[in-house]
Amino acid sequence: MIGLGARVTKVVALGAHCDDIAIGAGGTLLTLCRANPGLRVDALVLSGGGTEREEEEREALRAFCPGAALDVTVHKLPDGRLPAHWDEAKSALEELRRHTDPDLILAPRTEDAHQDHRGLAQLVPTVYRDHLALGYEIVKWDADLGRPTAYQPLSVETAEKKVELLQQHYASQRHRPWYDRETFLGLARIRGIECQARYAEAFSVNKLTLDWEG
Repeated sequence: MIGLGARVTKVVALGAHCDDIAIGAGGTLLTLCRANPGLRVDALVLSGGGTEREEEEREALRAFCPGAALDVTVHKLPDGRLPAHWDEAKSALEELRRHTDPDLILAPRTEDAHQDHRGLAQLVPTVYRDHLALGYEIVKWDADLGRPTAYQPLSVETAEKKVELLQQHYASQRHRPWYDRETFLGLARIRGIECQARYAEAFSVNKLTLDWEG
């Protein structure tokens, strides 16, 4: 069911690249795992398999999902080439779908300018047709940030912890000029203003069913 209201017990987190999930929804994962002990998290990343980035991703997601039953799969699709590997990407999602029925999916936004992020986002509703999917945002050169439709407020502690874990676990990304504390907390502060919180992560929602009758 595409809905909002029931307690979350199972989450699928999808990323085109190692660190996408943590950048886009790391604070939300921390919040969910703390509020729902024993939460099941199945994470699927389409590229980076067999490299140092896979090792970083596995360590990072363990830290971002404290106390969760976590399963991480990292595939080897070439970075920046997802449209040319559509069948492989969809097969990876379909394989995950065969043994998951999540309450919530965290995935990239369909409006994302990066072809890998956007391609993955477009695949989600073709495989998970009756599930609530929140599209996370990733700040980048393309200036593609839009007007979100859903927010997860973050405590100061959680926002700071997210930044700490990003810096700690993704050493391969530290050379990037945008990959710093100011970027992550700055965007979180803006999204917090938009939902009357100190910090927040923001998401797009393509389809949502309300269920207020229980």
